[in-house]
Amino acid sequence: MARTPAPKTTRLSSDVTKPQPTDPGDAPADTYDPKERASSVRPDKAAAAAAGHQTVNAVAKVGDIPDEAPTGSRSETYTRVGPDGNEVTVTHNYDTGETTVAPVAG
Repeated sequence: MARTPAPKTTRLSSDVTKPQPTDPGDAPADTYDPKERASSVRPDKAAAAAAGHQTVNAVAKVGDIPDEAPTGSRSETYTRVGPDGNEVTVTHNYDTGETTVAPVAG
């Protein structure tokens, strides 16, 4: 029977006085949270050494990556002359790609 490995849970820590907690096989800057934004920081080497740690965390979470999922609300509307010679209103939604054509109200 095949063993299923446990899911990775490494997340960034902002504690710069001890090593970065990681799952086995992960590097100190690894994270499995797709929203975490990391940056290098100045570690507190003296506090880490005083606590008996041989390494120290030099990467910390500095914020979240913004959600850029399309909202469906970005659109453009303009008036053109249709094939039959009458004016039409064209609306194009940039998020969904949908284009609609309607007679000009008036």
